[in-house]
Amino acid sequence: MISVLDLKVSFGAGRNAVHAVRGVSFDVGPGESYGLVGESGSGKSTVLRVLAGLNRGWQGRASIAGIDVARADRGLVRVAQMVFQDPYASLHPRHTVDRALSEPLEIHRIGDVADRVARAMADVGLSTAFRFRYPNQLSGGQRQRVAIARALMLEPKVLLLDEPTSALDVSVQAEILNLLARLRRAQQLTVVLVSHNLAVIAHMCDRLAVMNRGRIVEQMDVATLRREAPREDYTRQLLLASRGFDRDEARRLVTYD
Repeated sequence: MISVLDLKVSFGAGRNAVHAVRGVSFDVGPGESYGLVGESGSGKSTVLRVLAGLNRGWQGRASIAGIDVARADRGLVRVAQMVFQDPYASLHPRHTVDRALSEPLEIHRIGDVADRVARAMADVGLSTAFRFRYPNQLSGGQRQRVAIARALMLEPKVLLLDEPTSALDVSVQAEILNLLARLRRAQQLTVVLVSHNLAVIAHMCDRLAVMNRGRIVEQMDVATLRREAPREDYTRQLLLASRGFDRDEARRLVTYD
């Protein structure tokens, strides 16, 4: 369903260029949930933005459902949609829930708008009482449910998730993750999930890639992650860091180039 080969992304030019992604390659099968994990600045979200068609300045090859991302037009959005980290920033503050969900259908001239909007809201656990509310009248969890519903309006095959729970309260995070897992099964979605939280990856994904400084340093299945049996020292250090702050362990942290 997804193929990425030797992906490179740079920002700026010359000596000031930032090489955000350096030769990343991976494949994701139909219906699979694949995680990209690593510390902040490792290039995870940049890879996701390339797949979503939001970043055009890259080299290499990337395809989704046989569509070449580099040459894709509006057809790509019918196949892959993205859910962003901050639902308040990704929703227009002056657009109601109804408008946010209706707009993709109107742009692509898909009929039966009212019924589709009501069905999408039900799918993400929102009653129609929220239909004409604005983002500032919703909680963080409700806003993210709207963002997920909007991403699913065009019935895509692929869902790209950029830290979808990191901006939410801990009490709401589990609800959103369980919702995403249920939708994935019900709609047979292929998912790429970006996170720095290894517990979230272990809960949501079948396989994962560990990124550091723009490169994939290790790929593994989630069973290996749960056994805490990675191959690379960098991944072992991530696992140690995920357990919480420990003064002695922090002193032994190593920077991996």
